[in-house]
Amino acid sequence: MTPRDPLDVGAADAAVADGALSPEAAAASAVHPEPAAGDLGPAPAGDLDLTDDGGTGGTGGTVLGRRYRALTLGIVTVVSLIAFEASAVNTAMPVAARALDGVELYAYAFSAYFTASLFAMALSGEWCDRKGPLAPLFAGIAAFAAGLLVAGSAQRMWMFVGGRAVQGIGGGLVIVALYVVVSRAYPQRLQPAVLASFSAAWVLPAIVGPLAAGTVTEHAGWRWVFLAIPVLVLPPLAVMLPALRALPPGELSAGMDRRRILLALAVAVGAGLLQYAGQDLNWLSLVPAAAGLALLVPCVLRLLPKGTFRAARGLPSVILLRGVAAGSFLGAESFVPLMLVTQRGLSATAAGLCLTGGGLTWALGSYTQSHPRLEPHRERLMGLGMLLMAVSIAMVLLALTDSVPAWIVAVAWVIGGYGMGLAISSGSVLLLKLSRPEDAGSNSASLQVSDALGNITLVGLSGVLFVTFGGGEIAPTGTAPTHQPAAFGSVYVAMTAVALAGAWVTTRLRPVTA
Repeated sequence: MTPRDPLDVGAADAAVADGALSPEAAAASAVHPEPAAGDLGPAPAGDLDLTDDGGTGGTGGTVLGRRYRALTLGIVTVVSLIAFEASAVNTAMPVAARALDGVELYAYAFSAYFTASLFAMALSGEWCDRKGPLAPLFAGIAAFAAGLLVAGSAQRMWMFVGGRAVQGIGGGLVIVALYVVVSRAYPQRLQPAVLASFSAAWVLPAIVGPLAAGTVTEHAGWRWVFLAIPVLVLPPLAVMLPALRALPPGELSAGMDRRRILLALAVAVGAGLLQYAGQDLNWLSLVPAAAGLALLVPCVLRLLPKGTFRAARGLPSVILLRGVAAGSFLGAESFVPLMLVTQRGLSATAAGLCLTGGGLTWALGSYTQSHPRLEPHRERLMGLGMLLMAVSIAMVLLALTDSVPAWIVAVAWVIGGYGMGLAISSGSVLLLKLSRPEDAGSNSASLQVSDALGNITLVGLSGVLFVTFGGGEIAPTGTAPTHQPAAFGSVYVAMTAVALAGAWVTTRLRPVTA
């Protein structure tokens, strides 16, 4: 899986908006904004000095100096493990879904994670403000590990989906708490280097994750992809625990903003009801669908700027585009390994490796857009990125024809990853450019909400289309294969159309000048 999932930079933005980051950290983020998911562009010179200076203390030292080494390594290791799990899921999911005879719920194993994490991020921000980051951090790690155990031991697909939702709660709690730890443990001049390491922590898992998960799946069983990771979380926790206990208390709020938590909960429940209704398209499904819309629509309208859903010029279109870009790419990507395994007969390892190149070119695209000479052309870069994504998703359709070699998918994802690097990273930069300093936090939080909603809605839509066109009839493991090209084709056609719609939205990014 390309760098994304629980560690998207939007979580940091949400933390700022929720008050989870200190004013100093918020200022640091405004000067050196955390790269968007997968944005591995270079930080300013000097900020990434990781050499040991002897642990001078005060505002001196480096993130790997004696004073901060244990905490930095612990944080990066936790991020890397969560990133590895994210990349491993895509590889193991086709085998897990077929083994549990639950291909019809395949999409919900992904969207359940995002739905739960959306609520958990809002809760974590308020919890950190009220009690500090330690409690939500350890609660999140415990929930993430518990979700892995539930998913790995599931005997039915609905249990597996439930485990993924518990993982989402854990991931949402952890990422916001980690940003608060950074804001309190490190001086302002070192914070950009630590934040850059969050994105860098995705690189190795994106390369190694599919191969490792595929090997484990084929030789030990898919369950061990989930059951083995909780044990690996313990060593980094032990390493950074003393530093976490020594954190300064910081300023704590008198109470939680229950309105924001309830809005996030309503959005999550509404999205969950819509996904439930999409599992079985009949007249009774209209009841949970109507209830989901009644919860989702008014709450989303309060969380996003006015004009977002009609692509109003300027900031609203920037925020809308983030959800369209992330959701369309993930909606297609989620079904790529399943298609390669069930329709083309590839192993889980080979199917996962087809996505690896996308993670690397995502970083390259992010680096490309960071060149100062391209700044005047940022809107065009984002339009190019969306067009490359549309071409990439459309190319996957060719793999449904047996006469076309399966490696065309790997080529397609190299193209799409580069487009995502251009579009997602440029969107984060443009958001800060169009935001007044006093609105940067709330606008950044809206970007995160759009990102999560795009993932939830478009992955859910992909699942509905997949089942509607016969995807639920794909045979479980150990039986004769059932070819359902229409099911996969409907997903890729729809996500190509969404990406093209996103290319049109890029023509609305420049605000109207007086």
